[in-house]
Amino acid sequence: MELAQAQRSRTISRHGGRILADALVTQGIDHVFEVPGESFLDTLDGLYAVRERLQLITCRFEAGAVNMAEAFGKLTGRPAAAMVTRGPGACHGAIGVHIAMQDSTPLLLFVGQIPTGQRDRDAFQEIDYRRMFGPVAKWVTEIDHANRIPEIVAHAVDVAMSGRPGPVVIALPEDMQRQTAEVPDIGRAPVALPLPDPAALARLSGLLARARKPLAVVGGSCWSEAGRTAIHAFLTRHELPVAVAFRRQSLYDGMLDNFVGDLGVGADPALLAKVKEADLVLAIGTRLGEAVTQGYTLFEAAGGVPIVHIHPDVTEIGRVFRPTLGIVSDLNAFAAAAALLAPPRIGWHAWTHELRALREAGRMVPYYPGPLNLGQAMRDLEALLEPAAIVTTDAGNFATWAPRFINFSEGQRYIGPCNGAMGYAVPAAVAAKIAFPDRMVIAMVGDGGFLMTGQEIATAFHHGVAPIVLVFNNQMYGTIRMHQERHFPGRVSGTGLTNPDFARLAEAFGGYGEVVTETAGFAPAFCRAVDSGRPAVIELVSNPEQITTRATIAELRAAAKVARRRPRIRRPAAAERGGKKKR
Repeated sequence: MELAQAQRSRTISRHGGRILADALVTQGIDHVFEVPGESFLDTLDGLYAVRERLQLITCRFEAGAVNMAEAFGKLTGRPAAAMVTRGPGACHGAIGVHIAMQDSTPLLLFVGQIPTGQRDRDAFQEIDYRRMFGPVAKWVTEIDHANRIPEIVAHAVDVAMSGRPGPVVIALPEDMQRQTAEVPDIGRAPVALPLPDPAALARLSGLLARARKPLAVVGGSCWSEAGRTAIHAFLTRHELPVAVAFRRQSLYDGMLDNFVGDLGVGADPALLAKVKEADLVLAIGTRLGEAVTQGYTLFEAAGGVPIVHIHPDVTEIGRVFRPTLGIVSDLNAFAAAAALLAPPRIGWHAWTHELRALREAGRMVPYYPGPLNLGQAMRDLEALLEPAAIVTTDAGNFATWAPRFINFSEGQRYIGPCNGAMGYAVPAAVAAKIAFPDRMVIAMVGDGGFLMTGQEIATAFHHGVAPIVLVFNNQMYGTIRMHQERHFPGRVSGTGLTNPDFARLAEAFGGYGEVVTETAGFAPAFCRAVDSGRPAVIELVSNPEQITTRATIAELRAAAKVARRRPRIRRPAAAERGGKKKR
């Protein structure tokens, strides 16, 4: 049947733009996020022909468009496509490619390209995309002939989804899109995923039987619902304490008694201390990157604490930390196999209970100076989130409030840029609401990040969706100011901001806006935003002095001064060390 359909499609002459549109539909791509450009007019025409099967999302900035596609991939586990024009459009969109690469998210980016006959002349907006995107994409290619479009798009999807998922960049020369060809569409290939070695699973069981203080760290991408259910079954049956990797709260139910927190920027120091006591670490899906391992200091690279590293890409296992056992497997396949393992006689009940108690103690809201206690606001938000709510976050110090004080439940999702890119949360929230229009969607963003891509609220209006944006306004680039105070206390340079009235800005778009200055005002304001049914911005006027959830600016300055006053240990001369002086 499929062969007969392919034979029929071969007899139909189509231009390259239409062939590309049909190839996307055939590969199961049903959303394209784009900022239009004259370099892919024929492709836009092709997308018009498939508008009943593929939704075209018109965005306001290329970085926003690619971030939307990346967020779509994070939430669904399958790639969306982004399209940008040549030169400046590609440069603007590059940040989304970097996010997808570091966050292991499947993504397709199509870039309009100059005509093939103008190459290497420094033509208008010409860029060598292979050189530009090579270091930050899994594969970069250019389609020179229209009859190769189905082949290359099919392979691009395979590359984006296989092993460690990631982005693929495809350049589309203008003249190639205008070419006509009679070529069949190519369907998706059923590929058997790598399964965990039964001998490795048996060894894993043996390591667990000898452990007294094990810890599971769950990360990675493209988890299916069945895989999530299976990994939960494995971890709960074994009563293992579970931490999630940086910004991977969506992977584990924070309400469960064995959830102990997150490892990453702003992690609880008490949890980090306990991680160093662990006698077995199960790294499930996570790459054990810089953020998770606190600058590669949490474990010994040569192997100290036994690590079992499970990852679909063999090149990631042992990349920094040499494991006791490496298991190359599709994560969902590993979860299904691990769920069948019989737990040993568990000797770490008290250890799991201790780590969970630390998590709950860290969620107790302390006194914070100022009328708006963001810790309490986050606890109030936890109670207001719907069971299937999606929360997107930007990068910045403000982003540590939610992970510290909110336990996200099983049906909820919390996503953000693991590579620390600002300007992510608002586009991601728009994409989330487009993908899941019936779910509550909230974006959390700082005042700095909002003015990078906050204009994508216009995209929400254009496509009839209503996310709620929480803007944490402390009138500074807070993360940089924090580091500034640690290294150059009191010498504030380049980190202050002057902001608009964010609530009125939302109203100018036609949305709902409100400013919250006191703790008691947050929950009612949030409910009014929900009830408005419009895209909404709630500005949270934060105390600039409270630079993190755990420190004030005054405390950072005091600590920096103490560190500077500490006497340096004088290294003894060679004679004092018993060595000989050189003559």
